[in-house]
This record gives sequence, C-alpha cells and structure tokens, in this order.
Amino acid sequence: MNKLSITHPNPLSDTRGLPLFDQIKEGHVVPAVRQLLQEVGQDFQKVEDSISEDSNSKDFPHVLENLNQIEYRLSRVWGTVNHLLGVKNTSELREAHEEVQKEVVDFCLRMGQSKALYCFFQKAEQELQKCSDSSPEFKRMLALRLRDAKHAGVGLPSDKRKRFNEIAAELSKLGHDFTNRVLDVTKAFSMIVDQPKDIEGIPLSCLQLAADNYLRLQENSGTSSGFDSPEESTKVSRVDSSQGPWCFTLEAPLLVPFLENCRNRSLREKIYRAFIGRASEGELSNQEAIRQILCLRKEQAKLLGYESYAEMKLESRMAGSVQEVYDFIENLRNASFEPACRELDELREFARSEGESNELCHWDISFWAERLREKKFHFIEEDLRPYFPFSKVLEGLFCLAGNLFNIQISSAEKGVAVWHPDVRFFHIKDKESGQKIASFYLDPYSRPQDKRGGAWMDECINRWQREEDLQLPVAYLICNAAPPLGDQPALMNFREVETLFHEFGHGLQHMLTKVKYPDISGINGVEWDAVEFPSQFMENWCYHRPTLLSLSSHLETKEPLPDDLLEQIREARNYRSASTMLRQLRFSLLDMELHHSFDPFSKDTSVFDIQKGLDPLTSPLPSLPEDYFLCSFMHIFGGGYSAGYYSYKWAEVLSADAFSAFEEVFMKEACTKEVSTKESEKWIDSQDPSIQKVGLKFRDTILSLGGSQHPLEVFQSFRGRKPSTSSLLRHNNLAA
Repeated sequence: MNKLSITHPNPLSDTRGLPLFDQIKEGHVVPAVRQLLQEVGQDFQKVEDSISEDSNSKDFPHVLENLNQIEYRLSRVWGTVNHLLGVKNTSELREAHEEVQKEVVDFCLRMGQSKALYCFFQKAEQELQKCSDSSPEFKRMLALRLRDAKHAGVGLPSDKRKRFNEIAAELSKLGHDFTNRVLDVTKAFSMIVDQPKDIEGIPLSCLQLAADNYLRLQENSGTSSGFDSPEESTKVSRVDSSQGPWCFTLEAPLLVPFLENCRNRSLREKIYRAFIGRASEGELSNQEAIRQILCLRKEQAKLLGYESYAEMKLESRMAGSVQEVYDFIENLRNASFEPACRELDELREFARSEGESNELCHWDISFWAERLREKKFHFIEEDLRPYFPFSKVLEGLFCLAGNLFNIQISSAEKGVAVWHPDVRFFHIKDKESGQKIASFYLDPYSRPQDKRGGAWMDECINRWQREEDLQLPVAYLICNAAPPLGDQPALMNFREVETLFHEFGHGLQHMLTKVKYPDISGINGVEWDAVEFPSQFMENWCYHRPTLLSLSSHLETKEPLPDDLLEQIREARNYRSASTMLRQLRFSLLDMELHHSFDPFSKDTSVFDIQKGLDPLTSPLPSLPEDYFLCSFMHIFGGGYSAGYYSYKWAEVLSADAFSAFEEVFMKEACTKEVSTKESEKWIDSQDPSIQKVGLKFRDTILSLGGSQHPLEVFQSFRGRKPSTSSLLRHNNLAA
C-alpha cells in the first residue's frame, strides 16, 4: 500500500509502491527520467557483461529477472508520465515529455538491439527445444523476446540500424504529436447556442452539461483551455439549463446526444462537419503527419525485410497473414453489406413518412435512426439514465464478476493518492482463499479540459514473482461517462454502461492472471488481435436479463427496469447491427489498405483517395468530399492499432463464441424445464452453479493464462475447439 507520508527527493522516481500522484508535478519528469535512464543504462550494461559464450538456458531465469527489474523501473516512471498525459494533460507536461521522449526511445532500442542478448536468447531457445521437460513458459518468453528483437532491428547492419533508430524516434514523436493535435482541436471547438428553439429535443442531462460548459467558458475566458481546473469539474451546477446559453463541444457526452436528438438540422450539420474535419487544417493539421507516419512505417518494414508494414505487424498477431485478415474482413462484409443497405433504405423511408423532405445526409443518420429506434422499441435512450445511477451499475458489475469468477471487490481509497477527486481505488480478493490478488484505479467521468476522450485500460503494475515476494497487478480503468450534475448523482446511458463493462473486461485479464512472469502475465505477450476478447466478452452480460436487472435502480423510485422496458432494450441490441458492423469493417479495411497496398511515397494518390475508393465496398452512404476523419484516427496513427484495427471484429468473434458457452447452459436448462431459452434466462443468473462452473473455467483459461500460450491454444482450452464466426453472425441477426 502506498503511504502518503513517504517523502522522496523526486516522487516520480519512487517505485516502491503505488505512484505518488498527490506529489508528482510536471517539473519532476525530466530529472526523474534522466536519472532513471542513467541508472538502468548501467544495470543493462551489467546484464550484457554477465553473458558469456558459456552461458546457457540454465542462466535464462537469472538474466530474465535482471531484465524484468530494469523494465519494471522504466515502466513505472515513464508509464506514469504517459498515464498522466491521458488523464491530466497540461502544456508543461507535454513539454517535459517531449524533452526526454527520444532518450527513452533510444534506450529501449538499445535493449531491443542488444546482439549479446539476442545470441544468448537464440542459444537458450535451441537448448530448451531439445529438452522434453523444459518450461513451456520459458519457451514462450524466449520466442517472444526473439521476435521483438527482430522487429527492433537487432539483425540490421550498422548503417541500416542507424536509419532504423532514426525512424523509431521520429515515429514516436509523430504519434505523440498526432494525438496532442486531436486533443487540442477537440478542446478548442465550441458551438454556442443561445436560442431555446435550437435546443428542442436535446436531453436535459446534455443541456445541463452544455450550460455548465458555457459558464466555465465565460469564467475562464482568459485561460488557454476555457475550463476550470480538474477539481472544479464536478462542482454543483450554477446554471439553469432551460435558459442557456449552451456550449456544445466535440466530446462524446455532448456530441452523441446532440446528433441524435437536436431538431435543428443546420446545427447538426455544423457540429458533424467540425467532427469529421478535426485536425485537418491550419497549424493543428495532421495531414502531413499521416503521410510521414506511413512513409516511415513502410521504410521501417522494408529495412526488416518485409514487403509492407502490415506484413511485419501480422507476424505478431493471431491472424497468420495479411490475406487471412482480408478474407476475414470480406467474409463479414459480405454478410453485412446488403443488410446495411436495406437498413439505410428503411431509414430513408421512415424519415419521409415523418415529413423529412431533404435527402438524408450524414448529420441526419443518427437523428432519424434514434427516432426509428424509439418507434420500434418504445423507449427513448435518454430516459434510461435515471435507471442507471453509476453507483448501482458499479455494484451490479462487481456482483456479476464476483459470482462468475469467484472474486470479491471492495473500495480501498484510504491512503491512496489519486490524480483527481473523482478517481476511486479498489482491491480484488479471491473468495476461496480470502487473499488479495489485484487492485485498480477507476477514473469514470469526462473532463474535456485535460483528459483525452474515449475509454481505455492500462497497466500500472504487472503481476510478477520477485524472488520471495509476489508483486500483485494494478490496473488503470479510464472512462468518459457523463459526470454528476448539480445535486444529482452520475447517471449513465446504456452505451456508457457497455463501455464500463468493456474496460473492466480488459482489467480482469490484467488482474486475474496467475502467470508469475511479467513478460506473459495479464495482457502482456497476448497477440494484439486477441486483446479485445475479454473486454467484448463482458459486454454480452449487459443484455443478460438477471444482470441487467441488477444494474438498474431508478433514481427516484428505486425500482429496477420494468419487464417491458428491459425486453425492449434486449430486442434493440441488434438494431442496425449490419450498419454498425460495416462501419467497423470500413475502418479495418482502410487501415489494412494504408499499411499494405498503399504507396505513401506516391504523389498521385493520397490517403483520402484510398478512403473514398473504399466507400462503394463499405459505405451505403458515401462519405463527404471534406471528410478528413483520418486526421483524428488516433487508434492507428497515435495508438497501437496500426495494421490491427480489424482486431476489434476478430476478438468479437472470440467473445461471441465464448459467450455461447454460457448460452448453451441456458439452452440445456430450457430443455430440462421444457420452456424456451428466453424464459429460462429469466431465472438463470450468475449465481447458478452451472453458470459459475463455466465462469470459473473462463477465469482459469482466458483470464488466467495471459500471454503464456498462443491465444488459439487458450481459446481451445476453454471451448474445446477452434473459434467460429457463427455465434457473432447469430448475435447480430446476420446468420444465413
């Protein structure tokens, strides 16, 4: 446990417990990182010096332990800096990060390109292959270390290695700058609305947030961000949301309900165009950065002997080749394209029947889709918020996880330093042994002034058997749900509920691992296209009737969701599912094209030409000529999903197939009771012994094994066979 009484010359350098978030300042970054690099540089030299020609596989555990010590210190210090960039971003922190970023990249390349280590790993792997009783975990770690060294350029001659390192440093900076530009543009945009007639149809919770935004903008008009400090972000509202003015931004809690509900078509168009044009012009344009990133990635891959960057990345994925990914995308595209076209036709017809005289444009789709959904399923999305107080959803989520995986989750904020007052801290215990096995931070609410959008899980500390001491895993779980407003607690819409379950699924794989080596514990060592598996698996439980009931409690009446509304939510799950799938496939195919077939050095074709060229295959409604969404596509240009965006759908196949193991219990019980599967689910909850048995098997395989085995082997350990797309297509009502 972190002690707040601990003092250290530089709190960022203190890696003995949890990060000292209450003490870390921007000025600590540069000295802490440089001091760290000096110390770990010396330690790494000792590791290299300890390796001799006589070294063999018996020395591997000792060498690995020393490497893990170095990597742990680096991840604790530099990882904390990167975490704060996402949740408490300031110009001073960015400057400090940029000042030492290249030095960190250079050291990581030095480790990855160590010839002494590479030769040692090769020799150790050869020796282990000859031993019938050798550790499978050691074999796996050696294979991963050798692969990563190859991708780090260890085999390149000195002249090419020099160029490779220059590329790596430049790509790191370009990706960092790409993300910052998107963040800056998103923060800078504000659309002021002051006429009550222009906000007709917009939910009250959205209006309250927009009204508060306007007040903050006025009060802080002299500051760069236009918003209060983080500590002010959840103070009691002082604005009557019915009177305005209102300030709408491009953050999801405001953008999504605005596009879905605002009746003023011209305002919808304005905010939609701003969203698709983010970071596409002026000083904050990412257009040139995209070209540079793609050119450098292609050059990097060529240096390593690959025809394309995608080929290089696919070597460390569950999918075996670029062609396999293309075939996978095409399989799902074929199943979803025609249904998506029919969904658009249905929407057009509905809009006409409701008096819409204009041809539907992109800024109309969400609005009319929401109106059609309301007509079909008889509920308004925003009306669900009172049923999902954040505290109740969290309670239900923890109860589900406790029943499925035999764990107990409890609050543990006392004595733990956090980066914002909204952040909470929890412990996880194993019910059977009573032992603490993990902990996690939860940062649930949107703070557009200093926190990037979206949601993510990241590692704070990995599980690691350090000699006699077992280091327990700690995770960061970050969401951007709507915050509390005034005296009203935070209320969630259903998308935010699903997002929380999604990120918690990531966290479970990190925290419930039983592997003791950080190389392959939790999500480490897991092939990238399988990383989304546990997160998407958890989303399925949002539609499981007993679980959904456990998440709901009306703010005023305390009653759970009524049966008719609950069933309508479940029925609405597949509403426009083909369009949703096709949208993801569009991103996936574009990502692969840019990283495999496209020549970024060509002056005849741009990335936007590739984007438009794919429209006939993936978009029933062609994108606008001024659609520059690639300039804000942080997943592939500022994150880890380059040549891997297909992973979302790939992992969704795994998650749907895995969840079908639980559905088979429902079906079996239905046959026993001679009722329908739907009826059986009413009384089969997560406390049912049959469900818990499958849940424990999921924990002991998918969640426990981490990266210690190939994901296909792990999946087969759970399901007893290879995965199939049939469950995903069935869940989306797209099965032939």
